[in-house]
Amino acid sequence: MSTLISPHGADTLQPLFVDDDVTRAQLQTDAESLTSVLISSAAAGNAVMLAAGYFTPLTGFMNKADTLSVGHSMTTTDGLFWPTPVLNLIPDASELKVDQRIALRDPNVDGNPVLAVQQISAIEVLTEEEIDTLTKQVFGTTDRDHPGVAEFRLQGNTVISGPIQVLNYSYFETEFPDTFRTASDIRASIADKGWKRIVAFQTRNPMHRAHEELCHMAMQRLDADGLVIHMLLGKLKPGDIPAPVRDAAIRKMIELYFPPNSAMVTGYGFDMLYAGPREALLHAVFRQNMGATHFIIGRDHAGVGDYYEPFEAQEIFDQLPKDALKIELFKADHTAYSKKLNKVVMMREAPDHSKEDFVLLSGTAVREMLSDGIAPPEEFSRPEVAKILMDHYRA
Repeated sequence: MSTLISPHGADTLQPLFVDDDVTRAQLQTDAESLTSVLISSAAAGNAVMLAAGYFTPLTGFMNKADTLSVGHSMTTTDGLFWPTPVLNLIPDASELKVDQRIALRDPNVDGNPVLAVQQISAIEVLTEEEIDTLTKQVFGTTDRDHPGVAEFRLQGNTVISGPIQVLNYSYFETEFPDTFRTASDIRASIADKGWKRIVAFQTRNPMHRAHEELCHMAMQRLDADGLVIHMLLGKLKPGDIPAPVRDAAIRKMIELYFPPNSAMVTGYGFDMLYAGPREALLHAVFRQNMGATHFIIGRDHAGVGDYYEPFEAQEIFDQLPKDALKIELFKADHTAYSKKLNKVVMMREAPDHSKEDFVLLSGTAVREMLSDGIAPPEEFSRPEVAKILMDHYRA
């Protein structure tokens, strides 16, 4: 069995899901008599990521000091590298007190069942000035038109910190049984396959031909044994393609255009932050935790609109201390089909090309074509993938 890359800041994964059936059942019973707090979707996503081991070595929700420290220097107060706050923010804590155990209820599941039990270590308020500073540090902007900023500002300003015990994986395990995987699950699959060099690819969109070829390119250049396509299964902004459609399209592409047993299609339960560079760093942390040795970061990774420079998410890695992360980057340029070379290339590797030499289509143009039942050119999208997307747009 191969020795896998060690998790972030720990020797072993530290998932916060309560594995023991008896203990979990007892907690479930206890939770019914505890004070209930209906948490935000963002906090629920944090709980699921903590449960699944992706946020190793964190033991629960951050306090105010760690939150401000992460905002300012991307480290917790005890020096752990961490790029974004992991919070349970609520609007009002007048019913709560320190040392109390509370039942965190899931906003994303009918009936709001208990997702986790939290022991309250501290109840602290962020000032308006602190929220503004934190927003600017994490998202690079305070503009409320930014979907991540808008979502963050809706959650409230009271930080409820403390360790949590998580009872389930929200809707992710039931709605995506073939795709949702914990960090432990993925590590076990990698070990079973005997992979030693593993490339991770993040996606919140269907994968067009350029993405597919980028994965092939990364695997070839890194001499990788396997690829883990790891898709976000949580909330997106309006207009993004729903996870089940994305899942079907990606699986079809893997089935037809990748060698057998060279790629895994998996997903994780988290809402998109659209935090650009900071989110790219967070993506790297939890890819290391799931066992990947290399991580593809392309153009405008985790970006939205024009809030970030095209390669800002790559450049931020160059500013980290050497020991911050063990996972290595595969830095990718924009990839597109070259009419001159009849293949997909990284645009920076084709200096003799003009824009007209590439097949370039905007997201809006592709959506319009798919909505009209017109398949994008084969140089842009595999026909089998395009069909799944056309069916979605025309449903």
